[in-house]
Amino acid sequence: MLHLRLLVPADRTDEVTDLLERTVGTAHLAVLPGVARDPVGDIVLCDVAREAGDELIAELRRLGLDDFGAITVENMDLTLSARADRAEEEAPGEGSDAVLWEELVEATHDDSTFSATYVAFLAVATMLAACGVMLDNAILIVGAMAVGPEFGPLAGISTALVQRAPRLVGRSLIALIGGFAAAMLLTVGFAWLMDAFGLFDRGMIEGKRPNTAFVWQPDWMSFVVAFLAGIAGTLSLTSAKSGALIGVAISVTTVPAAANAAVAFSYRDYGQMTGSVQQLLANLGGIVLAGTLTLLVQKALWRTTRRHQRAHQRAHTKPTAPTR
Repeated sequence: MLHLRLLVPADRTDEVTDLLERTVGTAHLAVLPGVARDPVGDIVLCDVAREAGDELIAELRRLGLDDFGAITVENMDLTLSARADRAEEEAPGEGSDAVLWEELVEATHDDSTFSATYVAFLAVATMLAACGVMLDNAILIVGAMAVGPEFGPLAGISTALVQRAPRLVGRSLIALIGGFAAAMLLTVGFAWLMDAFGLFDRGMIEGKRPNTAFVWQPDWMSFVVAFLAGIAGTLSLTSAKSGALIGVAISVTTVPAAANAAVAFSYRDYGQMTGSVQQLLANLGGIVLAGTLTLLVQKALWRTTRRHQRAHQRAHTKPTAPTR
């Protein structure tokens, strides 16, 4: 279930409550008149089944509530209510399959911001991966993958393409390209510093690395793994399964490939640098393609499911007897 907290001007409260009352899948409607101060108005509270949430939020926005009031949505982990159970049964579709597009756009928008914190996380992850490739240490590689925040802008690009939001595409591309560029430049400087202290040397990058050589040797399996990871990552975002997203982060070699490219560049090993960049691009492309296709399939399946269930409900609704 989702919990809606709506700030509504008093002269629009009846319009909003009428919409909530006629929406299938709502429960626990409450109105607190005159409570809101900025802007002045009423507070309307309501619970709604997740599978009915996206259309309801879209209708509230069509009323202009996000302009003259406010819409706040919270996920509810536990609701003990027979009325809530009935609301979920009445709402067409399954909650686990529902995508809250407004929530997804907002989440990817926040995760696709080119900020100091974002660059810091990506740079630290790339430096950790640089240590991993130089030491041929798979544990460090896995740790670096988990730290990297690059899935946010990748998901932002996929979401923006499906929702036709060019501003989000631009924002995500700036975060993705700018973030990796900054992280790789910082890692080049880090490699030079480590070399100056005698902790890195050319033999480490050019020697045999059975555990980490794959990061600069791309093949079709690299693309396949990235594609599958993109599907899993997108599903984890749309279903709010953050645990699955962590697994996605440690299954693709975006950060390790960027790190290997930076270290190889610092030692003028352009062959490894080129292979690493190709690996990076293959992973990024596979994730974006998979994410976009996954969202398109989810959107189509959800529309089909709701259409069929609504037709089923209409077929089993008894007509009202005419009054005399």
